[in-house]
Amino acid sequence: MAKTYSLKFWIIFWSVAVIFLAGFYFFLEARKQPGKIISGAINFLPIELSQKTEYKSTAYFADYLLRQDEKEKVFLILFQNNMELRPGGGFIGAFGILKIKNGKIIDMQTHDLSNFDGRIPSTIEPPYPMKETLRIDSWKLRDSNFSPDFSENAKKAEYFYHLGEGQENFDGIVSINTNVLSSILKVTGSVSLPDYPGEYTSENAILNLEYQVEKGYAQQGIQQGERKTIMNKLAQVLIEKVFTLNNSQKLDLAKVILEDLNNKNIQLYFKDQDFENQARKSLWAGEINSTWTGDYLMMIDANLASYKSDYYIDRSFDYVIDLSSEKPSATLKITYTHRGKVQDWMTKDYQTYLRIYAPKDAWLTSSNNVGKINFGEEFSKKYIGTLFTVPLNQTKTVEFNYTLKDLNIENYDLLIQKQSGLSELPGKITVIDKNGERKSYDVNIKNEWKLSEEK
Repeated sequence: MAKTYSLKFWIIFWSVAVIFLAGFYFFLEARKQPGKIISGAINFLPIELSQKTEYKSTAYFADYLLRQDEKEKVFLILFQNNMELRPGGGFIGAFGILKIKNGKIIDMQTHDLSNFDGRIPSTIEPPYPMKETLRIDSWKLRDSNFSPDFSENAKKAEYFYHLGEGQENFDGIVSINTNVLSSILKVTGSVSLPDYPGEYTSENAILNLEYQVEKGYAQQGIQQGERKTIMNKLAQVLIEKVFTLNNSQKLDLAKVILEDLNNKNIQLYFKDQDFENQARKSLWAGEINSTWTGDYLMMIDANLASYKSDYYIDRSFDYVIDLSSEKPSATLKITYTHRGKVQDWMTKDYQTYLRIYAPKDAWLTSSNNVGKINFGEEFSKKYIGTLFTVPLNQTKTVEFNYTLKDLNIENYDLLIQKQSGLSELPGKITVIDKNGERKSYDVNIKNEWKLSEEK
């Protein structure tokens, strides 16, 4: 067991973790092509296939990122606040540009999007229903992650970046949700920042930062355009703390970062197709599975004009598929609980644009407790969209009933993919087979779930 942990530490922490956290980096003293050497050794380890895939991916990326090839590698880092949930993870409040050469970080810059977006021409119509709810007349980088598929969001972000006269050409794009900060602080311990009040811990850092950039900066006489400089200062302090960690703590940090990759709090996109394919194999690419031929479900929320209310929202779902009727039928119920008590600077009634992704032949027969329904098709799926509100301090359950005509009843399988920005998605799945026999599964989805892997 100790040898497995040691390998996990050297591969995951030294090669990937800190680089993709935009600045928390250590150098791996390795041979010329460590990725190939380690990847071959992994095949002989007595561990699960999913773990082998993770280890191979990190070794593969290590070989690329730490290669002494005199080539500069440039990454766009999207910082997403999942307290304001968007289809791709969270509202994009800032971005960074990370440059690596010969295994070393040579430059890292961050930019506040409230300033950068002003350089983007107001010429692109926003997707429905942004215009109606956010009262905006154009689409820009801060709202670019409106797809549930990260590769689509990455391409759109780069497109808007260049519209804003950004000059860099990127080798890859990485999204990092706010929850990753809590993960790091669990290992480094609390930090204090010069010129800023209070202490930042894994329990309070997200809320304290949110207050600072929304309210606190004004009380301290900081100009609005400089209100997010605290993020740069926090990053510098964390870098210093990371470099003082002992080996045991480094292992802990590697493990929490791997967990954030596995639950889609960190998502990766590469221009190089081989690297992109490797990220997809590890389920780190935030990909919508467009080739899946069985039953499918994905629930995508977009917090629109509800402040940072997702901090207070709990979700769960109940999915029943009946294969015993003439046409297979599905009933999906999603329950939202708003724990916020009163409206303030951070929360109000929760308004979400919900999209349910189902097989392409899904036919909605009825719905309850939702607003106007609209339909669309993408990723070889049909989506059912609706805009509705969950009032403060209340619970609301929405329901969708639909039929599915082309399911393979004899070999029924189901894939559920979770939205980035949700740490986990609890639910219950009930399958009624062709003979009327019922079997239920209690799940807590962190990335994706397949029925065939439960049998």
